[in-house]
Amino acid sequence: MSIYKQNFLSEGIIFILSLFSFGLMISCSHKIYGQLINYQFTNKSDLPDYSDLNYWAASPFKYNPSDEVPHGLKDQQKDSLADVFFIYPTSYTSRQKPDGWNADINDATVNGKTDNGSILYQASVFNRYCRVFAPRYRQANLHAFYTNYKDSGEAALDLAYEDVRNAFEYYLKCCNQGRPIIIASHSQGTWHAERLLKEFFEGKPLEKQLVCAYIIGLPVFTNYFTELKPCADSAATGCFVSWRTFQSGYVAPYIEKETLKAYVVNPLTWTIDTVFAPASLNKGAVLRNFNKVIPGLVNAQIHGNILWVNKPKFLGSIFIKTKNFHIADYNLFYENIRENVGTRIRAFLKKTG
Repeated sequence: MSIYKQNFLSEGIIFILSLFSFGLMISCSHKIYGQLINYQFTNKSDLPDYSDLNYWAASPFKYNPSDEVPHGLKDQQKDSLADVFFIYPTSYTSRQKPDGWNADINDATVNGKTDNGSILYQASVFNRYCRVFAPRYRQANLHAFYTNYKDSGEAALDLAYEDVRNAFEYYLKCCNQGRPIIIASHSQGTWHAERLLKEFFEGKPLEKQLVCAYIIGLPVFTNYFTELKPCADSAATGCFVSWRTFQSGYVAPYIEKETLKAYVVNPLTWTIDTVFAPASLNKGAVLRNFNKVIPGLVNAQIHGNILWVNKPKFLGSIFIKTKNFHIADYNLFYENIRENVGTRIRAFLKKTG
């Protein structure tokens, strides 16, 4: 098993625990969204049919939770000039794997967790400046990342990536029409996003359409890409940003065992240096109720392969026990990411004429 997958051995377990302590950051309790989404599938096979809008968790051609914004933020721009292809993290988390290594693409429960979780809290960050596309895919079970059955875990991830690739090819054919592209992801989604970037962008003509890749929640080791580089500042384009968020002073045991250096970009300064960024630079985090942004919730500083932040303080934060803030990698910097998307798109359009 690669170093990359060894990281998941601990990350997967911590992720499950953090769902309880950081549930106030990302919740599946927004029943209003579940009531508005119609999980009716015309294709009865296991294969996703990306010509059917039901096989997109987010699409500009239908209402979905990525269209929402917390109170106080400007509404999304329907006629934006860029697209984001968003690959969501694991919502198929049953450790018993009752339905196998990969999620059933037609599973309304898993899809509801995805939509009311990642699509609402993470994909929505892009809706001010982008059309949001997020394909449903037969995601690997969380257990695939830390199983002793190496072949089964890898096969599950390969199958999931096959769907992501097919969805991206369909998007290019039907919808892109030469528009600038942002690739965005979290956790398992980042696993697939990195493969997608290598296959379709790095050293390929499509690289000229890449505004930025927000590949968050997994390490991007310095030996993974040959041409794509981390973004050096807030307006850089054709590059990527990545981070993993932990409480200041804490280095998880599996992080200490990493022998390769990982790129980390500070989402408060958008640089790769280790200068401390005070909480005053944090323009707004989003918590469970998705009803407002909270400025100044956390500071940020790069420490080795990870991003350190202070423990956030808000009503109920006393119950947060985990020091791994993986579940909140997007939430803690919601408004900073949102504004940065616009900055990079404007810079890209200026550069490309």
